[in-house]
Amino acid sequence: MSCKHPKYFLQFFLFVLIFPTVTRGQLSQCKAVLVNDTLTLENSKIKRCFLWNGGELQSLSILNKINKQTISGAAETGKPDVAIPGLKGKAEKAFFRVYEVASNSSSYAYLAAEVIIHTGGIELKRIFKIYADCPAIACDYYMRGKAGDWGNVFSTADNLKNIEDENSKSAVEGRTMITDKITVSGNHWQVRSVEFFDATDYNNNLVQENPRLIYRQDNRMRGNLLLAGDKLTNAGFFILKEAPTSNIQLYYQGFDFTVKWGAVKVAGLGISPGDLSDSIWAKGYSVVVGVNESKGDMGLLASLRNYQRLQRVYKEDRDAMIVANTWGDRNRDSRIKEEFILQEIDAAAKLGITHLQIDDGWQVGISSNSALGGSLTNIWRNPRYWQVDSLKFPGGLEKILAAAKKKGIQITLWFNPSTDSSFANWEKDADVLIAQYKRYGVSMWKIDGVQVTDKKGEINFRQFLDKVMMATHNEAVFNLDVTAGRRFGYHFMHTYGNLFLENRYTDWGNYYPHYTLRNLWQLSKYIPAQRLQIEFLNKWRNAAKYPAGDILSPVNYSFDYLFAITMVAQPLAWFEVSGLPAEAISTTKLIGKYKTIRSQLHEGEIFPVGDEPNGFNWTGFQSIRNDKGYLLIFRENNANQKKLVKTNLPHNKKIKLRLIAGEGKSFNTITDQEGSIQLEITKQKAFALYEYTIL
Repeated sequence: MSCKHPKYFLQFFLFVLIFPTVTRGQLSQCKAVLVNDTLTLENSKIKRCFLWNGGELQSLSILNKINKQTISGAAETGKPDVAIPGLKGKAEKAFFRVYEVASNSSSYAYLAAEVIIHTGGIELKRIFKIYADCPAIACDYYMRGKAGDWGNVFSTADNLKNIEDENSKSAVEGRTMITDKITVSGNHWQVRSVEFFDATDYNNNLVQENPRLIYRQDNRMRGNLLLAGDKLTNAGFFILKEAPTSNIQLYYQGFDFTVKWGAVKVAGLGISPGDLSDSIWAKGYSVVVGVNESKGDMGLLASLRNYQRLQRVYKEDRDAMIVANTWGDRNRDSRIKEEFILQEIDAAAKLGITHLQIDDGWQVGISSNSALGGSLTNIWRNPRYWQVDSLKFPGGLEKILAAAKKKGIQITLWFNPSTDSSFANWEKDADVLIAQYKRYGVSMWKIDGVQVTDKKGEINFRQFLDKVMMATHNEAVFNLDVTAGRRFGYHFMHTYGNLFLENRYTDWGNYYPHYTLRNLWQLSKYIPAQRLQIEFLNKWRNAAKYPAGDILSPVNYSFDYLFAITMVAQPLAWFEVSGLPAEAISTTKLIGKYKTIRSQLHEGEIFPVGDEPNGFNWTGFQSIRNDKGYLLIFRENNANQKKLVKTNLPHNKKIKLRLIAGEGKSFNTITDQEGSIQLEITKQKAFALYEYTIL
């Protein structure tokens, strides 16, 4: 299908005036062209076309350049992709420009295509981001101006009237915020929405999949991600809503997508009329649309991962880490002092830790998490709150840093931004971290205690992060804690570092190795595992706090096994290292081996393989790097020494496997028709890490 729409034409002089000179270098394949009333966005893998429609864009088609398939359907006459309830009047003063956004040490370059319209008292800006060799195009949304109340629609089954009641359906559609629309033809599309859950102090089921068949009426679906495939043609696309988790989004309408024959729509922007001003652009949630790189589910997931890996430059010396944090032993801040931290540095170096994170307690101020009892309210009433406590650290932080440097360990700190009045003190908070960077060279912080309850707070919190990033030349790393509160989820503000995923404690009996493995396994299907800090604990503590005879309790696993669970992610030693028994140091050998292959392991695209972990399965991960990669396989409490494990290897291929660590031996094998291979691990609760080569 051609992108050109035969009914509409735009005078050529407009194209000449607003389209800049040809882009250069690696972005030369990326194009954004407006001609004959058609806007075309493309790179080497995807081409998306819109009817310009005076700036009120309407989707026409998406061309998958990889397999030459076109996704298109009949456009709804007069209905633009973006629908804002309550706004009346035709769009005017349409503006279009194209420019390059250069790369830096934390982000990749892309071509930006900016579209602005004035409508109903507001300005709507859409910035499409086109990356080289990426099968997806993202779009950021901004608004400013003044508007009436477009409301917050949420319709339950009780609101759904007779199927012939078109007035009822139109009324609901008219009160729904729609941000993008994909038109599709054919009646055999299958879709799956994926809903994610953070606040992991309360949730231990972090991924929920919801499959549907597209039907003639709108079906509403929750989740940050929608995967769609046509079983007749093998065409496929995904939509990623870059927003907090569904239940945390601002002004949530109760759903994220609507699907029906002919159209798939994205709902919700995270902006209300009260958030708008005449001068400041309010940023909404972003939408990413991509096509499948190959057939089937893995084709869509590979395309999604391609886009995700372009959101932050991964630098081994900055982003790869084995972090030790003392909070996991539940002594909280009661032991934080110079002598203890020096002991931790020595013990961490012996184990192979790369970063020591001093959690809450290094500062003068006493937080509400403290063993002594304190407050995180009105922090800035005490101007010394974030100074290093000289009573605990008489040698200052300098002595700690010098000792750590001798051992090859980087010191990182905990920080809780002031949430008062929607982060009104964000600049003061940023200045604290910038001062630490300039004085001490600290460039990594665990960011905790965040509560984003309104758009003002979201904007201010992002400004806090951005100010620190700019001052550190984009070298800062933030461990964004998603354990509680209204925070970021997995697809929002994900360009600043990694995620501190969960607090689990043997003290409370809620740390089970297979729980941790399961959460990582489920998330790694849809999120780069390299983004996640995954914990392993001191298994020798609190064995009596687990039920007698519980074979899944941590004391029944080897320390190597617990560490191995974390290897595809960023390992988090969630304990006091100096409190480990002597036998724990034997895991230093495994950690050493891991460091030698970590770079290659994390360079690959990591996906789950085998069966979902439940304590009794064969399961694991695969890191895919062209014709080479890695397989990390776990035999849980499973009675079988051998297992045919489903992988993402090509079918009917000869494979060479070299054992790197764990139980097993090197061998050659041939995959079956499903890409499965026969594996052997002679012990229960054991693992094997292989490097594989496709011969």
